[in-house]
Amino acid sequence: MYSDDDLLMLSGIQHMAFCERQWALIHVEQQWRENVKTTEGHHLHERVDDPLESDKRGRVITYRAFPLISYQLGVTGRADVVELIYSEEGVLIDGYEGKWLLHPVEYKRGKQKPDVRDEVQVCAQAICLEEMFNTKIVRGSLYYAETRRRIIVEFTPELRQNVFDLAQRMHELFDNGITPLPVYKTHCKSCSLFDICLPLSMFGNGRASEYLQKELETD
Repeated sequence: MYSDDDLLMLSGIQHMAFCERQWALIHVEQQWRENVKTTEGHHLHERVDDPLESDKRGRVITYRAFPLISYQLGVTGRADVVELIYSEEGVLIDGYEGKWLLHPVEYKRGKQKPDVRDEVQVCAQAICLEEMFNTKIVRGSLYYAETRRRIIVEFTPELRQNVFDLAQRMHELFDNGITPLPVYKTHCKSCSLFDICLPLSMFGNGRASEYLQKELETD
């Protein structure tokens, strides 16, 4: 169990899943640079994350910018949306009659990724909610603005373990002030920190010849 002084940003789980050097540049070295994708993402979340807004439709109550904390993971942050779904299998919520299931929903600007970076983020939100409300959450959702699709994410034991492993790695790097060396991968081209990270520098495993070969293979 972590203390208040140990808490890191929950949103960093996604950065760590994408690239631990990217996470360290942002959260250890406090470096950040916007690109088109990050700007569009901010605009999307500004429309979604209104902490003063909630609504009720039938047996579903929607809360936006829901504050989260977990001392197991050592993280704090906000969920874009948490839906309270009326169900006898749920938990008691102050201010409401009956019992409610908690369902986190994370909004993304693009489309579904080939990896689990989005899934671990919404799963981390669920783990926070479970700790806060002493309940069990079996699934959440990811909404992709580009495709206008909502995808259900099952919180399997493997996905949960992935979240705990990523959180532990975040704390290891932060506590020791470590920024891992650059490692060039194809997804580096879409990273807003490419010019700061320098994944093709002599300090990482990226070499110009390897880069050119990978570009030829990609083309």
